[in-house]
Amino acid sequence: MATRTDPAPHVADRHDLIRVHGARVNNLRDVSVEIPKRRLTVFTGVSGSGKSSLVFGTIAAESQRMINETYSAFVQGFMPTLARPEVDVLEGLTTAIIVDQQRMGADVRSTVGTATDVNAMLRIVFSRLGQPHIGSPNAFSFNVASISGAGAVTLERGGKTVKERRSFSVTGGMCPRCEGRGAVNDIDLSALYDDSKSLNEGALTIPGYSMDGWYGRIYGGSGFVDPDKPIRRYTKAELHNLLHKEPTKIKVDNVNLTYEGLIPRIQKSFLSKDVDALQPHIRAFVERAVTFTTCPDCGGTRLSAAARSSKVNGISIADACAMQISDLAGWVDGLDEPSVAPLLDTLGQTLDSFVEIGLGYLSLDRPSGTLSGGEAQRVKMIRHLGSSLTDTTYVFDEPTIGLHPHDIQRMNDLLLRLRDKGNTVLVVEHKPETIAIADHVVDLGPGAGTAGGTVCFEGTVEGLRAGGTLTGRHFDDRAALKKTVRTPTGALEIRGATANNLRDVDVDVPLGVLVVVTGVAGSGKSSLVHGSIPAGAGVVSIGQGAIRGSRRSNPATYTGLLDPIRKAFAKANGVKPALFSANSEGACPTCNGAGVIYTDLAMMAGVATPCEECEGRRFQASVLEYQLGGRDISEVLAMSVTEAEEFFGAGEARTPAAHAILGRLADVGLGYLSLGQPLTTLSGGERQRLKLATHMAERGGVYVLDEPTTGLHLADVEHLLGLLDRLVESGKSVIVVEHHQAVMAHADWIIDLGPGAGHDGGRIVFEGTPADLVAARSTLTGEHLAAYVGR
Repeated sequence: MATRTDPAPHVADRHDLIRVHGARVNNLRDVSVEIPKRRLTVFTGVSGSGKSSLVFGTIAAESQRMINETYSAFVQGFMPTLARPEVDVLEGLTTAIIVDQQRMGADVRSTVGTATDVNAMLRIVFSRLGQPHIGSPNAFSFNVASISGAGAVTLERGGKTVKERRSFSVTGGMCPRCEGRGAVNDIDLSALYDDSKSLNEGALTIPGYSMDGWYGRIYGGSGFVDPDKPIRRYTKAELHNLLHKEPTKIKVDNVNLTYEGLIPRIQKSFLSKDVDALQPHIRAFVERAVTFTTCPDCGGTRLSAAARSSKVNGISIADACAMQISDLAGWVDGLDEPSVAPLLDTLGQTLDSFVEIGLGYLSLDRPSGTLSGGEAQRVKMIRHLGSSLTDTTYVFDEPTIGLHPHDIQRMNDLLLRLRDKGNTVLVVEHKPETIAIADHVVDLGPGAGTAGGTVCFEGTVEGLRAGGTLTGRHFDDRAALKKTVRTPTGALEIRGATANNLRDVDVDVPLGVLVVVTGVAGSGKSSLVHGSIPAGAGVVSIGQGAIRGSRRSNPATYTGLLDPIRKAFAKANGVKPALFSANSEGACPTCNGAGVIYTDLAMMAGVATPCEECEGRRFQASVLEYQLGGRDISEVLAMSVTEAEEFFGAGEARTPAAHAILGRLADVGLGYLSLGQPLTTLSGGERQRLKLATHMAERGGVYVLDEPTTGLHLADVEHLLGLLDRLVESGKSVIVVEHHQAVMAHADWIIDLGPGAGHDGGRIVFEGTPADLVAARSTLTGEHLAAYVGR
């Protein structure tokens, strides 16, 4: 038998590594790594060690930038421009598909169905099969309004100008009453103005509508109303002009402006956006002034009567979108229509992907802004699961966020399946269950911020365990069950809770102790906690909402720390506090307080160069002459939290208000952050803890925390548990919605929801101490917790 000798490998097969040399993005310190292609590589390290800077800020960013450069200059003009990351060499890159933790757009018209294109496919199915037939797919879209028109058109024909009558109509599926939003609003006029005052006396109480600003000029100088007459003495016509007048061009002080009634203007500027995405003071105004109720015409389905009347096998498109996706998948499988077979096949596969990824409990009409970070990430994964692309790089940012230990195994299988199709999978992750399946591990650290940014370990999982790095030492850590649990001081009674999928739940939540509410994703935890414990008097609720901040925002501005610092500088030097703000009078005039000059190069990536005038310090030279405790304001903003805590704690610079805020930042483990670091450079875990530190200042007896371990390293979780203990010992009640077993083991009381997700959940399946849950093993959580603590 002839022996076959393998030929030498083809030259094209030698590019089996992604090489990064000299990466210096954010806190990376000349990092060089070699990442194997077509393997699963996990990046670990404490929060803020540089994982996201390496994976997203360097590898994924350069891949996307190079792909964008393949398009024509015309197309690039419409695309976001990406700057080249600071790195010496990047070789072996492939097309990167990024699946990050960003919450999905909070547009009021965006739903799970529209965000995943499932609605588009369903609309075609109903336009082909629905009885009675009402029109094209647009007739089933709640984003398309029905319009019609007629008139004369002029056209050239045979050298003559001819006039013809033409008419057109578009049949849309939008409910005309709520305009496809599913809810109608009622505005309380007493919240818009004080009718005992005139406009010139400041009658308008809407945020931003002062008489000194443009709105005051428009309403006061329009001539449609008398600005010196109290609103309660307006005639019917004047009140209509103030509240409801349609847009009208006017001239005020020789400036052309548009006058519009208060109500249509508020609806366009405030109510067309998701309430949660508004600035806090505007959100408070909307919550005070506007009542949202389900649209009585469409019953909240967003669709017109015609769209709801057309049915397939007795089901309308509104019914289909309201179904749990796992049930909808079964209904689609039962449709046998050869005329649309390919479409039904694709639709069925997409719905099956929802179920497979653990989102079968959602419905297509769920607003996308209400999804948690973990749910939004998995919804984005849907479109990639059935993809036939190979040799691409998938980049995941903590895909296990929001997943019960029971669901993590399913997520691991999906990551391995993507790898086995010949793709490179890069995962930033803290959970040991996912790190354990890696082919290759890159551990960054050793600390966070300036103490991180270097590669501590590269190799296999076994090598990491034996490597002695912080991650390696904590890899097999298991929190033990508490020997004794605290005694409750009272109970918060919840009776008949029916929000979302809850089934008439009655439960007593103990007060004065650490309570963990757990259960599989979609079992009703957030519905129970946020829907039944109103965030009002005495309740501080810290959700998963993203921190919003521009590149001008930093920890000092976000936490309110800059206010006492500015006042201390002003008092010490006898000048105005506004001088010590880079967004106000003290700003460097050349860069307007940004510290860098941004040069827009059209379709090329913009260039940011440090301002030559202030050398990146953001302040005028005259402001930097004023000092407090021997430091100027730019030197204070360059300090770390730990350094600043010492500086403002004693001596000439002693400022108790600033010291208290800095103490809270240190408590949540952010001692290494510099006060002036832009918020845009913080990692997910750092943002979560920054929010926690800010809310800790609020006075409340009950703290409600939604997955506070998000983005936290195994070592940081211990720090968080200590913080929760301190809160309870100071007399607070702490209720945590959490999947992390270390937090469950540390709890005094556990409330477990389930047994499944969606309509299979919504019930209390266990309430008691962690030890009882482990002993009973009666639920999925009990089984996983018992395995975790080694019972």
